[in-house]
Amino acid sequence: MKQVEKTMGLLMGLSLSFILSLTGTLNSGAFTLPSFSGSFLISVMISMAVTKIIPMQKISSSFSDRLKLKKGSLSCRLFETLISDLLMSPLMTLIMVFIAYRQATAHGARIPFGPMLIRSEIISFLVAYAALFFLTPVFLKYSLKKAGIIPQSKE
Repeated sequence: MKQVEKTMGLLMGLSLSFILSLTGTLNSGAFTLPSFSGSFLISVMISMAVTKIIPMQKISSSFSDRLKLKKGSLSCRLFETLISDLLMSPLMTLIMVFIAYRQATAHGARIPFGPMLIRSEIISFLVAYAALFFLTPVFLKYSLKKAGIIPQSKE
């Protein structure tokens, strides 16, 4: 199972970093390849650190078990996605917005940090939720197959 966790962490970290970096850079109104690349690399480092430190699956499963949600049900998937999103996207967004804010103000821009952060948090939370919801089952199936574990069918 450790191999599955590592593969899931890597795949989710890379995909969320890509999606959130693209969203953030496009949202800034000044998309350039260097700004996207820098944002993506920093985001990958943050997400890899977060996935190494925080056992996402254990935490989300623990919460869904406490609520007695049936594994594999839509309500369980929606809830576990919410927990994963709460653990991942706010921290990534805070760090990325802070970096963008520092760069912008260093070049003379006068931007209020609070509204910039709140707007970015809302957008990235929604985008990350959708990405996590749709990508998690695909990546889990791949990670299990890569680890030599054959998922049982729901018949």
